[in-house]
Amino acid sequence: MMGCWLLNEGLSTILVLSWLGINFYLFIDTFYWYEEEESFHYTRVILGSTLAWARASALCLNFNCMLILIPVSRNLISFIRGTSICCGGPWRRQLDKNLRFHKLVAYGIAVNATIHIVAHFFNLERYHWSQSEEAQGLLAALSKLGNTPNESYLNPVRTFPTNTTTELLRTIAGVTGLVISLALVLIMTSSTEFIRQASYELFWYTHHVFIVFFLSLAIHGTGRIVRGQTQDSLSLHNITFCRDRYAEWQTVAQCPVPQFSGKEPSAWKWILGPVVLYACERIIRFWRFQQEVVITKVVSHPSGVLELHMKKRGFKMAPGQYILVQCPAISSLEWHPFTLTSAPQEDFFSVHIRAAGDWTAALLEAFGAEGQALQEPWSLPRLAVDGPFGTALTDVFHYPVCVCVAAGIGVTPFAALLKSMWYKCSEAQTPLKLSKVYFYWICRDARAFEWFADLLLSLETRMSEQGKTHFLSYHIFLTGWDENQALHIALHWDENTDVITGLKQKTFYGRPNWNDEFKQIAYNHPSSSIGVFFCGPKALSRTLQKMCRLYSSADPRGVHFYYNKESF
Repeated sequence: MMGCWLLNEGLSTILVLSWLGINFYLFIDTFYWYEEEESFHYTRVILGSTLAWARASALCLNFNCMLILIPVSRNLISFIRGTSICCGGPWRRQLDKNLRFHKLVAYGIAVNATIHIVAHFFNLERYHWSQSEEAQGLLAALSKLGNTPNESYLNPVRTFPTNTTTELLRTIAGVTGLVISLALVLIMTSSTEFIRQASYELFWYTHHVFIVFFLSLAIHGTGRIVRGQTQDSLSLHNITFCRDRYAEWQTVAQCPVPQFSGKEPSAWKWILGPVVLYACERIIRFWRFQQEVVITKVVSHPSGVLELHMKKRGFKMAPGQYILVQCPAISSLEWHPFTLTSAPQEDFFSVHIRAAGDWTAALLEAFGAEGQALQEPWSLPRLAVDGPFGTALTDVFHYPVCVCVAAGIGVTPFAALLKSMWYKCSEAQTPLKLSKVYFYWICRDARAFEWFADLLLSLETRMSEQGKTHFLSYHIFLTGWDENQALHIALHWDENTDVITGLKQKTFYGRPNWNDEFKQIAYNHPSSSIGVFFCGPKALSRTLQKMCRLYSSADPRGVHFYYNKESF
C-alpha cells in the first residue's frame, strides 16, 4: 500500500539500496582503476583481470568490516536514539533494525571474502605458471626480474618447482588470510538460527573469534604480495615505449629495468575507528560490571519462570527496554539479554527468566528455582548488569492507538509497558497521546499465563476503579490444551471470571483471525496512526507485517499501521 506506511518500509529499502549502491560503486570504481592504472600494467600482464577482482573485493571487504561493529554498539545506538535527530518515528524505527543490518553487512563480508579468495587462487596459479618454461616473451621477462642485484621482483613465486601452498603459508598474507577465512567460516556457521537456538553459548563464544579476525585483517596487507611499479620508475621507464623492448631493458638508457614495490596496507585505516568505538563499548560494560547490583526479591513461578527484583545506583529505564545480565559464578564472559518487566515508576527493576539453554538453566538452579528452596537475597550469586538499552517498544507512547502482540515468553516486554501505562493513567496531570491499547497474547501452555495473569488482573481492577476500562482491550489466546483441560473449561464456562486466568475477559481457544482483528481496529480508528508492536516468532511477524500493509489506507488522511518488532 501507499501513504505513510510506505515511508516506514521505504526507509529500510533506502538503507539497503544505499548500502548496496556504495558497495557496487566501490567495487566498480576500484575494478576499473586497477584495470587502467599505469603502475599496475606489468602486474596485469601476469595476472590479467583477476588482479582487479581481488583488489575491488578487498576494498568492499574493508568497507563492510568498517560497518559490522557499529550496529552492535548498543550504547552508541541508545545515545543516537535519545538525540533530537531521531525524534521522528520512521528514523527511530531504523535503529531497531540494527541486528538485521549487522547480518546484512556480514553477508556482504562473506561474499566479498569469497571473491577475494577465489581471485587470489587464480593469481597464485598465474604467478606459478609464469615461472614455467611455457611462459614466453614479456611474461617470462617480468617473472625473472629480481634474480640479479639492483632489481626488485614482481612475481613472488620465484621458481616453478616451488610448492605454491607451502610458499604462501610462509608469508604474512598467506597465514593471516587463512586465519581470516577460518574465523569467518566459524563465525558465520555458528550464527545460524539452528545453532543459536540449540546452544546460545556456542554462538556467543565463537562470535568472539571476531577479535582474531580483526587483528589478522589489520596486518594482512603488510605482506605486500601484490606489487606495482614505483612512481620513480614510471618517470624513467615509459611503459608505452618500453613494454615491447623488454629484451633491451638492460642496455637501452630510455628503458631502465622497472622497479616494483608492494602497495601500502590500508585495512587498518578502515577498521580503526569502529574498533576503537567498540572497545569503548566494552570499557563501558566493564565499568558497569564493577557497579553493585542489589537483589531485593526472588520469585519462583510455578511455570518455571524466575523473577528477579534488583536495584542499582543511577539506573534509569523506559518501558520495553532490555538489559544484559552476567553471572560470574556461571561464566565470567557471557552476557545475556533480558527484557525489563518493571515500570520506570517503580523503585526497582525486574526481569523474568525462563530456562532456555545451559546458561539460563544454571542461573535458575543457582537461584533455587528448580524445585529447591529459594535462597535469601544476601546469599545469592552476584549479578552484573549492563544497560538499559532502547528498543522499538519505547515508541508506544508516540501513537494515539497501539496494538501489542505477544507470543509465548515474548510477553515479557509488555509487562513493563502495561505497568507504565497504568502509572501514567493514574497521574491526572500527565496528558497522554496514547488513548487506546489492544493487547493480544498467544500462548501454547496454560501454565505460562500464571505470572502475567496476576499483572493483568491488577490492571483490570485498577482501570475499573478509575473508570478507564475502555483504555485497554486485551485478548488472550490458548493454542494448546488436553482433554482434561477442555472438560474443566466447559464445566466452568458460565462463571463470571475465566477459569484459566481468573480475569473477567474470557480466554479464546485457538488462534486469532488477524484479518478480522485488523479490519475491526481500522474501522474503530478510521483516521489514526496505529503502532503495531510484536515480540515473538518470525512466522507470526511476517503475518502481522502483511496485515499492516493490507489495512493501511492509500489515503494519507486514512488509517495507517506502523509495524515494530522487538529484537535484541
